[in-house]
Amino acid sequence: MIKRTRRTLALLSAALLSAAAAGCSTGGRPAPAGPGSAGAPPGTARSATPAARGFTLVASGDVLPHTSVIQRAAADAGGDGYDFRPMFSAVKPVVSAADLALCHMETIYGDDDGPFSGYPAFVSPPTVADALKDAGYDGCSTASNHSLDDGAEGVKRTLDRFDKVGLGHAGSARTAAEAARTTLYTAGSAKVAHLAYTYDTNGYPLPDGQPWAVNLTSQDKILADARAARKAGADVVLVSLHWGTEWQTEPDETQLALGKALTASRTGGRPDVDMILGTHAHIPQAYEKVNGTWIVYGMGDQVAGEMFNDSGARDLRGNYGSIARFTFAPPAAPGQRWRVTAAEFVPQMMDLSTGRIVELPAALAQDPGNAEYETAQDAITEAVLSRDAAKDGLKRAAR
Repeated sequence: MIKRTRRTLALLSAALLSAAAAGCSTGGRPAPAGPGSAGAPPGTARSATPAARGFTLVASGDVLPHTSVIQRAAADAGGDGYDFRPMFSAVKPVVSAADLALCHMETIYGDDDGPFSGYPAFVSPPTVADALKDAGYDGCSTASNHSLDDGAEGVKRTLDRFDKVGLGHAGSARTAAEAARTTLYTAGSAKVAHLAYTYDTNGYPLPDGQPWAVNLTSQDKILADARAARKAGADVVLVSLHWGTEWQTEPDETQLALGKALTASRTGGRPDVDMILGTHAHIPQAYEKVNGTWIVYGMGDQVAGEMFNDSGARDLRGNYGSIARFTFAPPAAPGQRWRVTAAEFVPQMMDLSTGRIVELPAALAQDPGNAEYETAQDAITEAVLSRDAAKDGLKRAAR
């Protein structure tokens, strides 16, 4: 997200191994299972037996703690560290109700006692991860243009904290072995792989001897990783992409072309990628079904301070976002894909006056005359539906 000098971090979480190595799975709301578990050999989709269970997926946008956000967390901690949990309290019911909930951690973490910083090179308090876990997230994508804002040490500190609180992670890594593993979660009776990539790291080079530290976007690599995840036993393959043009509602040509190519790719007649979850633009972008596969071009910011667009003007859209919520059902027959049977989005905004994320449908149900919230929800809805996703069944959640 914000382009210039910064780095985010995060490494790939633990879970199934790619084709070249055997692995153990990681993350997930139910206890994660190993490759080929539940009696299914690696790469084999489960059939629609009575034991097969669908699942709900929730995904959300950039967590970007500016200095003002860090100061709010310090105030909420009452002078004892940094407490980000109150910020997420309103979206906790949505997040925790999902079988699998994924966030995007834009920035990297510092030491427990700091120092911390906001734009342009972000170093965030590690207790952000504690708040994400408390809100009900199972894991996050950690590949962004800020992944290397504090070099390899920043990546390590971030992933260490994720491990400590029990969050999965995909997109950055501390070791080559970790980078080679697929992050896998168990949701319902499905094994769900999570892959993550970023377009750039704000000009920071990958650390010496660590070309695997952050996943950079490459169509060939994404598809190779997706096929490896499938061979390792993944029923559903989710791809998080840090991409697009900041402050632009419409997906750019790269997003459109890459999205089309990834959703068109098939192995044995089955799609290699089951969903694309986009971040980076700082404002809500459209959802669209392409080649039968849902693409969320951009979910906007979930947590951010005061945002200024490319012209230098304060832009309220930088505090708007959507939470994507999809329901997956088991395949109708062996070898087929898991099907999305319900597609929803939940409008949300970061209310800077309170330092809290607002779940807009719920807030407006309680306060229907709130003009600020109505404006935000209308703007988010217009952006999300701007590519006619409603015709494919996408709906705004009522609560």
